[in-house]
Amino acid sequence: MARPPHARDKVLRAFVELLLEGERGATLDAVAARAGVSKGGLLYHFPSRDALADAVLERFLEVTASDLEAMRTAPEGAARHFVRTSWQVDHELDPIYRATLRLAQAGHQDALAAIDDLHRSWLDQLVTEVGDPAVARTIMLIGDGLYHQTSMPGSWSRETFADALPDLLAQVDRLTESLP
Repeated sequence: MARPPHARDKVLRAFVELLLEGERGATLDAVAARAGVSKGGLLYHFPSRDALADAVLERFLEVTASDLEAMRTAPEGAARHFVRTSWQVDHELDPIYRATLRLAQAGHQDALAAIDDLHRSWLDQLVTEVGDPAVARTIMLIGDGLYHQTSMPGSWSRETFADALPDLLAQVDRLTESLP
């Protein structure tokens, strides 16, 4: 039988969920209530909201390091991997990315720097593979557009773009095959 999640993990997960609903609503009281712990239990693990934000950033850095390594070592190449995985809004990167983005949008400078570093790293890997910064940016925009469309509420985007991935990967292949 699986053990129930540790209180620290429950609190962090609750904070991420609340950030996704809106940064202002992610108060310590709301986090404790969502996690099903007392405020004292929350404060035992995270003595402040800043400590919670720091834990989100720590998790973000862990998940993004894994994502960047997977991109770097993908047998299909970094460009195809980036576009193919941009579709995966159910991946563990998605909620922690969006939570970090919410912190950045609220003015959290370390979150903003972490988001910038991730985007720069994705682009650097694409440039390293394809050798042409303009082509790398185009590939990144294809992946970002796909992510944006699949993360939209409602069913239109998923229904409209459900079969688009093979075509987009073919476009990536055309872009990269045309390079010297």
